[in-house]
Amino acid sequence: MGCMILEKDKSMKNTQSDQEVLDTVKSIFSAYLENNGHRKTPERFTILREIYMTDGHFDVESLYIKMKNNKYRVSRATLYNTIELLLNCNLVVKHQFGKNVAQFEKSYKYRQHDHLVCSDCGKVYEFCDPRLQEIQNSVQELMHFDVTHRSFAFFGLCKDCRPDKKQSPSSGH
Repeated sequence: MGCMILEKDKSMKNTQSDQEVLDTVKSIFSAYLENNGHRKTPERFTILREIYMTDGHFDVESLYIKMKNNKYRVSRATLYNTIELLLNCNLVVKHQFGKNVAQFEKSYKYRQHDHLVCSDCGKVYEFCDPRLQEIQNSVQELMHFDVTHRSFAFFGLCKDCRPDKKQSPSSGH
């Protein structure tokens, strides 16, 4: 059984509509803020909405630029603080794919998946392989350890960056 590569594959999410998902995550975030003594500001909910309307991975700087381009008034500090809150209530997950910049992705109702990261171009592919879940289950049982989440990535060269696929200018191809 091989790995299935999914690039921005909509099958990673459940059957709820985008609006239903937005309503649900807004409710979860609202309850989290209230229960932990944080203010429910319009900026925080705008950031949440923008994240959940974004496919794939993002970094804080690209999210900041996207929001500025869409005429949202939000500071980098507010973005960082809000993402920290979203991490704490499990609506966003953080990845470190070997670069100095953390990558994030939405996590509510998205199936567990893992990543292939191209060390050359930086492209991230998502894949699901049930054998990894079986390994996780075995480790949990053997070690008496409750896994709350996992981050697993293979690093290498994608099909476009592999040396045998690149054409050199002098090769005449």
